[in-house]
Amino acid sequence: MPVAPGQTPSSSVTALRVGVFGGTFDPPHVGHLVTAINVHHALDLDVVIMMVANVPWQKDGTRDITPAEDRLEMVAAAVDAVPGLIPGRQELDLGGNSYTADTLAALADEYPDADLFTIVGDDAAAKLHSWERSGEVIDRSDLVVVDRPGAPVELDPDVDWIRVEVPHLDVSSTDLRARFVDGRPLDYLLTGATLDVIERRGLYSFEAEGAIASVRQS
Repeated sequence: MPVAPGQTPSSSVTALRVGVFGGTFDPPHVGHLVTAINVHHALDLDVVIMMVANVPWQKDGTRDITPAEDRLEMVAAAVDAVPGLIPGRQELDLGGNSYTADTLAALADEYPDADLFTIVGDDAAAKLHSWERSGEVIDRSDLVVVDRPGAPVELDPDVDWIRVEVPHLDVSSTDLRARFVDGRPLDYLLTGATLDVIERRGLYSFEAEGAIASVRQS
């Protein structure tokens, strides 16, 4: 079951195991969900927080980014019916650029005594030491790298990585945003609940209405 912030385990049970899967989620897609669900299962986590970046500093200025509250609502819709996954707004509440070190510090206060697991893709893991205060991330959490089947990436051997292989779905938020513009199918790439948020908030393009209509009719 999802775990409420501030919840602590009784003395008769082990510490909560809380996964943190951060991203821009612009928009959140089935690849994100498959990753979170598989890590949740593989590591027997109590909950995986789909942590929405407020200002993703590594992408800021490279393109227009959908407002954080819109991205949070899409994530909330995507995980609403998925046991063990919850949306995270902690980085929105912290404000400014989103740094994992700050997020983990906030979560340590909200989930006292919990074991925290930072979940990243292999590309992000390879750039770990470029992160702001990466040493704090290493100290505050277990680092989980998501591997593609049969293609593990070589990582810093001095970091005690936990490696989880998940099915590889060649889906990207970049491609999905383009599909809204040019009208290509969105079937099975986004959840229906996520599409409802996009339609209601008028996100991505004025062509989005036609793209969503094609999914509704399929």
